[in-house]
Amino acid sequence: MSKKPQKASLDEKKKRKRKKKTKQTITRAVTHIRLIEANPGKLEALDQLVAVYLPLCQQYTTLFCEAETSPDKYQETVFKTDLSDRLHRVTIQQAAGIAKSFRTNRANAYQAYLEDVADYAQAKAKAQAEGRMSAFKRREPTWTEWDLPVLRVPVIQANVNVVVLEKSEDSTFDYWLRVSTLDVGNPLRVPVKLASYHKRALEGRTLNASTTLHKRNGVWWLTLSFDEDVPLQTKPDAPTVGVDVGIAHFLTTSTNKAYGSFHGKMARQHKHDREKRRRKAKLRACLEKKGVPKGKLPSTSSETSQRLSRHVKQEINRAVNALVKDHRDARLIYEDLNVASMRFKARVMNSYLYASHLGHIPEQLAWAAAKQGMAAHTVRAAYSSQECPRCHYVDRANRPNQKTFKCLVCGYADQADRKAAQTLAGRWGDRKLAACRSTSEVKALLMTRHEAWKQQNQQRIQDAGPPVQLSFWDPPEMFLESSHE
Repeated sequence: MSKKPQKASLDEKKKRKRKKKTKQTITRAVTHIRLIEANPGKLEALDQLVAVYLPLCQQYTTLFCEAETSPDKYQETVFKTDLSDRLHRVTIQQAAGIAKSFRTNRANAYQAYLEDVADYAQAKAKAQAEGRMSAFKRREPTWTEWDLPVLRVPVIQANVNVVVLEKSEDSTFDYWLRVSTLDVGNPLRVPVKLASYHKRALEGRTLNASTTLHKRNGVWWLTLSFDEDVPLQTKPDAPTVGVDVGIAHFLTTSTNKAYGSFHGKMARQHKHDREKRRRKAKLRACLEKKGVPKGKLPSTSSETSQRLSRHVKQEINRAVNALVKDHRDARLIYEDLNVASMRFKARVMNSYLYASHLGHIPEQLAWAAAKQGMAAHTVRAAYSSQECPRCHYVDRANRPNQKTFKCLVCGYADQADRKAAQTLAGRWGDRKLAACRSTSEVKALLMTRHEAWKQQNQQRIQDAGPPVQLSFWDPPEMFLESSHE
């Protein structure tokens, strides 16, 4: 059994810290390596292995998700299996990673739900105090418990303890993959033949110790990876550029540029696919009532939806690449987006939110920036679309529609996405805001700054009188500096 590694010494930590200041290490994956050179007998041995591996991984995933303590990839074995000790340990590590991701996403979503409940209670109390409950149509937030992860695709995330890639020297193959199987002491040797683009990607590279095996549509695939150090090229005094994420435009910057959009052709394709899936869902429910076995029921998924998903991610990648190309000398500041907690009142909008793959944008943005040696940082996104950059007043009514932002107090007006991007850029270096642990603390801090702004500008407010006009105020840039106090 593998043991827990020892903690790094103080000198090693300092060395890593010095390296992080000058370099960014990114991990590149070499995918779509098809294992077609192996004979059927060897592939059958892999099928037998995964038939035992996947159920065991599912057991540990469920155990870690339901446990009160955080997942521990070094936990002692619990379930009995025919796998070797090393394979058993790899199973536990893979399950711990899945469970950790699930629990983090669920915790974030539940925290957002609690904050929505508190916001709803505050809005309801305000409506009651003002005697306008008849016009109060806001729905109370509800919580739906998450389903536990179900592992359907056979995947083995292995390390050198169970899977070793050996360079071939006297054969037509490029590598030999040595895999531990159920037959202890008799590993399986699978030939690996690389395509020309695989060889170009791996030329001069040192492969990582980790490999991934997965099976799709009856075919086994191999994924390799290697690390690459990219020098950090962003200067300390580089200008900051805020990046707002949305559906209307995938990316909107504080420099008044927009990149990519889910509207237009992709929105029409999504609408057509959604109607198709709804019809299939109705047919499935009708056949299920008639007693048709589940194995013969039509699936609600389709190739068109999968194709649309790939198309959306490709458009996001193009938008991110264009943004990075236009801001090579800048420091990118984007929101720490939690898509799992985002909800709309209308089901149609929730469907668009799911289809737009907004969660892919921060990941791609961080990857593209690291690949180019650019500095990219995340900041708290709470109330970035509702906060006024001039007086820091926070209210949903500040954004009457998707395109417009207009402050109810000082009258500051701007395009909503551009204003949000400017707000995100202004939050870089704001230590007080970064120290807030919840959105309620963020709102309290912003309202405190709003009260301070009112005291500083009380005389000007009285001279201006209602309604406050935008022309009475100085340019908003002078007020953005106060967000770093």
